[in-house]
Amino acid sequence: MNRFEYVRAGTVAEAVQAFASGAESRFIAGGTNLVDLMKYNVERPDRLVDITRLPLDSIEEHEGGLRIGALVTNATAAYDERVQARYPVLSSAILAGATGQLRNAATMGGNLNQRTRCYYFYDEATPCNKRQPGSGCAAIGGVNRIHAILGASEHCIATHPSDMCVALAALQATIRLAGPEGERQLAIADYHRLPGDAPQQDTNLKPGEIVLSVDLPAEDFSRHYTYLKLRDRLSYAFALVSVAAILELDADVIRTARFALGGVAHKPWRDAEAEALLQGRAPTREVFEEAADHVVRHAQPQSQNAFKIELARRAIVRGLTQAAAGTPQPLSDKRIA
Repeated sequence: MNRFEYVRAGTVAEAVQAFASGAESRFIAGGTNLVDLMKYNVERPDRLVDITRLPLDSIEEHEGGLRIGALVTNATAAYDERVQARYPVLSSAILAGATGQLRNAATMGGNLNQRTRCYYFYDEATPCNKRQPGSGCAAIGGVNRIHAILGASEHCIATHPSDMCVALAALQATIRLAGPEGERQLAIADYHRLPGDAPQQDTNLKPGEIVLSVDLPAEDFSRHYTYLKLRDRLSYAFALVSVAAILELDADVIRTARFALGGVAHKPWRDAEAEALLQGRAPTREVFEEAADHVVRHAQPQSQNAFKIELARRAIVRGLTQAAAGTPQPLSDKRIA
């Protein structure tokens, strides 16, 4: 680990100013991802700006929805009664990820900004365009079982690791930011990036910007939802494929359909055309299969992960079926029939 300067900010303005004063600054709160990356010499900041004293650790009512501060821990958000009652898909997604100890330390803002878990990104002995632009992607032609099948590029096939962000994508959350140019809002769909020719950029944050809150919409998504996570072992593993599904039904007709996938792309993956195929139709398996086929129609597998295409297809059908029936995947029973 390299030597670095440590600064503790007391206000958002101080945090933004302190960040701008260092050539390679990083914000730190829970540190559950950043500290690991520093230990592996993947991240080598010359300044850490501690933001744990900022007043961003509350959950408040906001315009009919909820505003969750960036420093609210994942555990606090997952167990908040309002989140569980109105946005249970978010609670389920958070509880499906990591250990209890990590959820007690990890923050909402940190979860949004966590880096990929690609083997080669963490290994300085191998080329990685995300770690060192222009060096190549060792995962292409290497060990790529867990890698992307959608939205990848010739420069990077890594996947986004967060469970929470998949649920936020389905909920169409808004991220509130502050930076040198002032405050702004960014839709969750625009927050994360596909790799393209700049895989080192995971998000569309501007230099020096800090997350202030995650804002959830006013709609009530408490009845027809599910978060389905498929992984190599039943706990403490990243998703091979995950699905956050939300439906609004009027009798036997789908009025609103939203679903997002994790484990398949460099960002949480939504397909507006596939969602549109569901609207105004009956919630049947045949309709769900049509939407699933549409999502994976342009999938491009690597040498070891073609199985993800059928796994994603089946996961979408299963997730939408559970959501329609109002029988979300229980956290206590991770078996998939």
